[in-house]
Amino acid sequence: MAVRWAGDRGSSTARGRRGAVWLALTPLLAGPLAACSGSGDGIATPHTIDAGRLVHTSAGADADPGKPFTVTAQGGTVTDVTLSGPDGKQVTGALDPDGHGWHSTAPLLPATHYRARIAAADRRGGRGQTTAEFTTKAADITLTVALGPDLGRDTYGVGEPLTAELSEPITDPADRQRVEQALTVTSTPAVTGAWYWVDAKNLHFRPKDYWPTGAKVKLGWAGQGMAIDDHGMYGGPATGVAFTVGDRVEAVVDAASDELTFKRNGEVVSIIPVTTGKPGFDTRNGIKVVLGQERSVQMKSETIGIAEGSSEAYDLHVEWATRVTWSGEYVHAAPWSVGSQGVANVSHGCTGMSTEHAKWFYENTRVGDIVQVVNSKGHQMEPFGNGFGDWNLSWDDWLKGSALGKPVSTDAPPAAAQAAATLKPQF
Repeated sequence: MAVRWAGDRGSSTARGRRGAVWLALTPLLAGPLAACSGSGDGIATPHTIDAGRLVHTSAGADADPGKPFTVTAQGGTVTDVTLSGPDGKQVTGALDPDGHGWHSTAPLLPATHYRARIAAADRRGGRGQTTAEFTTKAADITLTVALGPDLGRDTYGVGEPLTAELSEPITDPADRQRVEQALTVTSTPAVTGAWYWVDAKNLHFRPKDYWPTGAKVKLGWAGQGMAIDDHGMYGGPATGVAFTVGDRVEAVVDAASDELTFKRNGEVVSIIPVTTGKPGFDTRNGIKVVLGQERSVQMKSETIGIAEGSSEAYDLHVEWATRVTWSGEYVHAAPWSVGSQGVANVSHGCTGMSTEHAKWFYENTRVGDIVQVVNSKGHQMEPFGNGFGDWNLSWDDWLKGSALGKPVSTDAPPAAAQAAATLKPQF
């Protein structure tokens, strides 16, 4: 039957609800529930009621997905609510402490039709059920999130940061906090870490220290349907990535001694003679993260600003190349400079070594491993924009880039933390 909650004339309570809307609420129980007959002992006899006249909901045309769906019972209690989307998936919710209401606790999705099954009881022991249906309004803007690493590997090095690229710029501090809170990072074992806003559309997450060897890491976007701002922007589809952390591999390149010290899990495995950037092309100092590996690559001087035909121009076929910056800095085979390796710096910024050593280095490193250059006369590695220089920021400076302004733990939430989607029927 069609019921207009606030439309009954003569009711002072109804007159105070002129903003209510028409809802299709249909009693589901056609007959009385089984019960003992009255015995005259003063206990009310259970009977069927029209629950549609007892409960009120927030459902209406173009419902705001950023607000919870609510159910209230006047003159009685709400005993059970099941709220489901078109796919049948239930939306979590909670009963109000006084039992007179219920509200959804998970975000509703924009432009989505929902159906609520509601059970209620009056003060005389009567019980009944009804339904309510509504469709949320569409989002003006949908914020989608691309998560990284996205190179399709199962295992990464201890220096690999997590990344989130947003489809829309976020500048308001409160909106940035909502985005950070919807980016879930869990790991086993747990670590302390934080997000850093590189710019309005890009965030990086790193632990205070390198990832532990063997850690299982998961990154997810859990903001689907969440109101991001007050101007109609809502979170897009949920997504996630996961990987395992490999051995702690650190390669320290000393530009003064022209040696690369290769360490695995804190132990020195090999010391390799190298050559780094010559004066005017000095290799960047600082901590870099392996970005990728190429079995062979053609290196041309024009890509780093050296004019074709100049005395410094080159066009070389290079093997066993391990990339550490987007601008073209590699650790690679340089058989043409073997005589200078371990003695002098003669490259245009890359770390060169023999073909044998470069092949070994290539085969013993992976994306996310650490390559640190010390004692070079070059400038400091850029924190962002030319690879992953994230580890060159102190922890205190890193925290300044977080909208939350504080570290978070990557403890995995227990499964029991999921709120129940429905209340247990009480009749």
